[in-house]
Amino acid sequence: MRRPLLTALLIPAALLSLACSSKLEKDKAEALLAKAYPVVVPVPVPERASAEKGSPEALRLQALKENLDRSGWFDIARTEEGNRETYTFRLKADAPKTITAAPKGFRIPAAEAVFVRALRLEPTREGARVAYQIRLANPTAQFPLFQALHPDVALGAMKERHATFERHGGRWELTGTDESFHKAD
Repeated sequence: MRRPLLTALLIPAALLSLACSSKLEKDKAEALLAKAYPVVVPVPVPERASAEKGSPEALRLQALKENLDRSGWFDIARTEEGNRETYTFRLKADAPKTITAAPKGFRIPAAEAVFVRALRLEPTREGARVAYQIRLANPTAQFPLFQALHPDVALGAMKERHATFERHGGRWELTGTDESFHKAD
């Protein structure tokens, strides 16, 4: 009589243990991560920026000004004071709505980063940590400006990112990533 009672208690405990310890599968992690992409990779445009004449920063500001002059989206003023140049960028009312406000300036979409694949899954006490790859893709007309500001980054370049997952109510949920860009609309 003792054996059936012991078996009746052990089977649910074993099933519960299996359910709680089920590992995050790579396919599930990839499916959850893919929902968070693509993300917009922007070019930041300051409202106002100043640099010493002839400095690398002044050359970047000049490249920004020339690119934005061609777009027609900004009113741009340049002033000189001593050995410094100051640029002021004001968004025109008829500029595309894809240009968004940012702290102390604006963001112009230059490309997208798309999800590629999960690389590593590491169990943690709370759930799992996943390393994954993204790729720079889908350039906009402002991509040459992005490349001028970031000459070491090319279209198709891969980057590693990290995500955390936790198990809630029997299912895995993406709880955070170290992605610094925002989802494309």
